[in-house]
Amino acid sequence: MTIRQLNHAVLYVRDAQRHRQFYADLLGFETVIDGPGPFVFMRAPGSANHHDIAFFTVGDAAGDSEAGRRTVGMYHLAWEVATLDELAEMRDRLAAAGALIGASDHHVNKSLYCRDPDGLEFEVMWLNPPENWGSKEHDAIVEPLDIDVDRDRYGGTSSVFADVAPGSGT
Repeated sequence: MTIRQLNHAVLYVRDAQRHRQFYADLLGFETVIDGPGPFVFMRAPGSANHHDIAFFTVGDAAGDSEAGRRTVGMYHLAWEVATLDELAEMRDRLAAAGALIGASDHHVNKSLYCRDPDGLEFEVMWLNPPENWGSKEHDAIVEPLDIDVDRDRYGGTSSVFADVAPGSGT
């Protein structure tokens, strides 16, 4: 038995339609199923999954998540882009929407940290090709992210996705 990858996540949110709009507008996700009922299933652009995320409405009276502060729970999901050029575009889009809350260089990946309409955290990241990891593969690195410096170093179109044509996003 071998697990290949995470296929999808399901989140309880105050309003599935608000999340549908957010994920469509900012991350380019497409709606696969929109009800009937208080739920939405969405697929990331370039994904081969039926859906990557689903949102189930629990209502506006739901309290904020206390995961990591007072309760156990999930910290965040990470969405991967193919190139540093795409990461820079995503940084600008998320910042303009007020969703970007931080950015880190972990050497093996370059990460943007964001919050959705309910304040749940997610990450958008670029995976540095494994041949660049070197001895830092096992280090827990958290440094300031400078996408422009990284594009000069690795190129804006460098990708671990063998089937991704530069600039295609798929």
